[in-house]
Amino acid sequence: MIYTKKIVKAKLNFIYSILILITFYFANYDNLNGKVNPEKAKHLSIENSLLTPVGAQRAGNSEGTIPEWTGGIAKKPSGYKKGDFHSLPFKEEKKLFTITIDNYEGYKDKLTNGMIKLFQTYPNTFKINIYPTHRTASYPEWVYEASIENAINAELIENGNGIRGGRLTSPFPIPENGLQAIWNHILVFQGTYMTRYNSQSAPMQDGSYTVIKIVEKIYTAYSDINLSLTEIEEKNMLKYFLQYIKSPARMAGHILLVYEYLNQIKQQRRSWIYNPGQRRVRSTPNIAYDYPGTASDGLRTTDDWNSFNGSPDRYDWKLIGKKEIYIPYNCYKLHSNKNKYSDILKPGHINQDLVRYEFHRVWVVEANLKEQYRHVYKKRVFYLDEDSWNCVSAEMYDRRDNLYRVLLTHLINYYEVPLVWTTLDVYHDLYSRRYLATQLDNEDKIIDFSTKIIMKDFTIDSLRRMGIR
Repeated sequence: MIYTKKIVKAKLNFIYSILILITFYFANYDNLNGKVNPEKAKHLSIENSLLTPVGAQRAGNSEGTIPEWTGGIAKKPSGYKKGDFHSLPFKEEKKLFTITIDNYEGYKDKLTNGMIKLFQTYPNTFKINIYPTHRTASYPEWVYEASIENAINAELIENGNGIRGGRLTSPFPIPENGLQAIWNHILVFQGTYMTRYNSQSAPMQDGSYTVIKIVEKIYTAYSDINLSLTEIEEKNMLKYFLQYIKSPARMAGHILLVYEYLNQIKQQRRSWIYNPGQRRVRSTPNIAYDYPGTASDGLRTTDDWNSFNGSPDRYDWKLIGKKEIYIPYNCYKLHSNKNKYSDILKPGHINQDLVRYEFHRVWVVEANLKEQYRHVYKKRVFYLDEDSWNCVSAEMYDRRDNLYRVLLTHLINYYEVPLVWTTLDVYHDLYSRRYLATQLDNEDKIIDFSTKIIMKDFTIDSLRRMGIR
């Protein structure tokens, strides 16, 4: 076998990093609630060669198919201005190969169970186009600094149903259990103030669809750099969320307001809705867990918005470990405003020719429903991108242990911040053979991470005022 210098170097770096990681993880084993010792946390520093600041392995893999992380996208491309859709950083690259129903068996160890099921469900149309891997994830320097502080200070409380000692971003960059890993996803840095123009659609089996236009305003207090750790914990606030349906006419005017808390035993989620037909605001404590998601046609639950949100208390969480798989990544082509919704929304699944897949490492986390609780999902499996802690895929199983739903998210780097987040989430319901596509913005505006939001926007009075207009 002939080895190129690049592959030899990759193998040596990989072996070296694995030896260090084995020593690293077992030499300084800390308590399962969090908090690693300061010496261990130093491996997260930008100058270190072992881990990235968010806890990913810096080195590539032995085959060279996953490269070393060298900082991700460090600056905005030339010519980019606020409000622009994000251009593909590597426009000239060609796909390496395509996985279809005819050859997927040869790649099963590099696919999720959900992807395999989609090949089997849509054998004539579902495919995966594979491109070279680019580790483009990056965050502001102050997020990296907070990540190191969190590693030392953050811990689980209330049997894992809350955290303390963390701020700004994922609290456990060096996770030791499934609860820590899922909290890393729940609290991953996604900006502080945000206005999102979130169109969504649930096509019928024949491909016909209606687009529902939604505007969402979000203030993530946990990620506010102007709030101290003490202020965050005193307020106990994680997120304020306001959602307003603009169209179609039959749904326009419905408004949802949610207060999300860090310690969810101390204070459970609070929510209110404004119904234009009733012309009043009412409290809705059931907007959680498996309550149907807004305008989802019953194709997703409330707690699988953003892959998973809310209290993790109904499940036992297990950290399975890391795996190298093909996942949607750097999906700038799918994100482009050159696409119309009709280009994306197709019968059975979205247009796979617009989706870029790459080979990346993910954390695999399994959640099993506790005996004393009820939920439409008995088991869930989450695949978390090691470079960002964003969920890139999830599988949801019913009470008979059958695969029920498959979620695929499509990440890009919003390099004006910078941060990594989805540009489109697709929830596949395998029973109805339908899907829900959310975060569509190709025919609208992109997310505004610099939006001016005031706290009066998140009050019951604001719902009343918005409903009257």
